[in-house]
Order: sequence, then C-alpha cells, then structure tokens
Amino acid sequence: MTSAATPSGAKPMEPQDFDRLEDILDDMRTRHEETPQWEFCEGFLAALICCRRLIMPSEYLPVLLDFGDSQSAGAFRDQAQAAEFMSLWMRRWNEVAAALNNDAVESLDDPACYHPEVMDVRAMVAALPPNERSKFDDQELPSFAQVWALGFMAAVEHWTEDWAPPRNQEEAQWLQEALQSVAALLEDDRDAPTISPFDEQDPPSLSAARLEDFGAAIWAVYELRELWRSLGPRVQTVRKEAAPGRNELCWCGSGKKYKKCHGAN
Repeated sequence: MTSAATPSGAKPMEPQDFDRLEDILDDMRTRHEETPQWEFCEGFLAALICCRRLIMPSEYLPVLLDFGDSQSAGAFRDQAQAAEFMSLWMRRWNEVAAALNNDAVESLDDPACYHPEVMDVRAMVAALPPNERSKFDDQELPSFAQVWALGFMAAVEHWTEDWAPPRNQEEAQWLQEALQSVAALLEDDRDAPTISPFDEQDPPSLSAARLEDFGAAIWAVYELRELWRSLGPRVQTVRKEAAPGRNELCWCGSGKKYKKCHGAN
C-alpha cells in the first residue's frame, strides 16, 4: 500500500529498506567509528528539510558521515555502496518532505503524518532473556527518540546562520519554542515507564510524559517547516564598495587616475 506521504509514483520505504540503511552504516562504521546510526541520520535529514536554505548533499554529507572530512565519498566502501545509500536516502527524503508539506495533516494518527523512524532500544533490551539483558546493566541506554533529536539539533547547530531567529519577534518566538520542543527529547526519560510505543506485548519502555514530548516534537517539526516556507530564503545584503575619486588612482592597479581608466567608461 502506498503511503499518503509518499510522492506519486515513488516507492514507499519498507522495513527492509531501513534495515539496509543500517547495514550500510554498520559497514561504514568498521572504517569510520564516528559513523552515526540511522536514527541520528533520520533526525539530521528532517532538520535539513526544515532548513530555510536548501543545503546540497555535497555540503551536508561530509558533516553527517565524515564529521568534517571533505572527501565524503571516502566513507563508503565503493561507488556502488554510495549509490545505494543515496538512492535510499533520497527516497526517505522525498517521503519526509511530502509529509511535512502536507497541510491537510491534523493528527499524529494520520497515515500521511511524518513518523520519525526511531528505535525503542530500552524495550528491545527489556525483551531479552535475563542472561542476555544483564550484558546491558552497566550501559546507559538512550531514551525514546533521543538519538533522533540529537541528529536534528546537530544539523541546526552546524548551520547556525540558516537557523538564525527572524527579526520579527513573534516569528522568533515561534522558532525558539519549536526548537525547544525538539531539544526536550535530548533529556533522559527518568519517569517510570508505563507505555510500549510499538507493541502492547512488549515491556513498558517510556513514560507518558515522554510520549507527549515526542508528539510535541513532531508538531514542532511541522511548525519549523511552515515558518521557513513562509519566510523564504534569507536575502543576502549586497554592499557596493565606494568608487575612488576621479583624481585618485584606479582600483585596478593600472597606475592611471580613475577618471582616465575605469571611471572613463
């Protein structure tokens, strides 16, 4: 079944597609330890789509995959792997963009709504047999959607100029509150778990407050997308340098007076 959030004619992402993305990232991690998980990439991708300026892959891939290395292609095993990753990446990009551009979405239950691809690590560990679960006793497991929020805010913090507050105070407040809703998920969920978000048969893994914060963050992403769509790209101020006086030397370095060089035109 084609998702309502998927562009017409595009093949929607399936669970096996996200598994393949994780496989590629796992392979890349054997060569680059800092390669992020897909959930981080998912948040990063959403922030790029919301950004006021269209940022091209040549600019954002080195930031996402190589953390500043200008040769982003070097993170992949070969060109075939790079092509496969980008094919899946762009399918997800188009899917998320279609969902965020859909003005008819009014409920998080709407199939056309943006649903971040996040993992419930705490539920996965809680469902393990006791002998396997004990291996994670000394590990700090991420809270629900925490890694997604890390990816989103990483993109915001890297391109600070493109996320600078608008001059209009109401719009600036709108931006601040929306970003605060996403950033709230950076905090650990310390409340007692009472909900299993994906399967009622799984052990509870997050609190009711966390689920509310997650919903608020999704709506915040919609608000950020709408804010920048309404404002449009930033207008760069062009400052024209003052021309030299007619009897001063020309700026081109010819040695002639300006009135007899470029000022004569």
